[in-house]
Amino acid sequence: MEMDAAAFEELVVDELDRLPDEMVEGLENVVFVVEDRPEDGTLDLLGLYDGLALTERGQYGMGELPDRIIVYREPHLAHVEDEDALRDEVHTTLVHEIAHFFGLDDEQLHELGWA
Repeated sequence: MEMDAAAFEELVVDELDRLPDEMVEGLENVVFVVEDRPEDGTLDLLGLYDGLALTERGQYGMGELPDRIIVYREPHLAHVEDEDALRDEVHTTLVHEIAHFFGLDDEQLHELGWA
């Protein structure tokens, strides 16, 4: 599948807007970033949480750099056939990376109804 960077970023923002309020309300000092592919150039990694989970933090104060949730465009496009599948995959990636922020594992995601 093909999609330019601007259209993909718009799709990611749209999928972020569709996430349940209870999932995104607790996100503080986090930025969402779209990049073409991971630094190692592979197409295996769809997203990455770059930060310290809430469950692992001590005191978190002002002046801290924001955590980042990175969504990789090219790996997503390489793994899907059409835009519907792309939206589903981006949604799954966002939920998974947000879960890392909160320190949740896959079982807890299911218990919350997020996965």
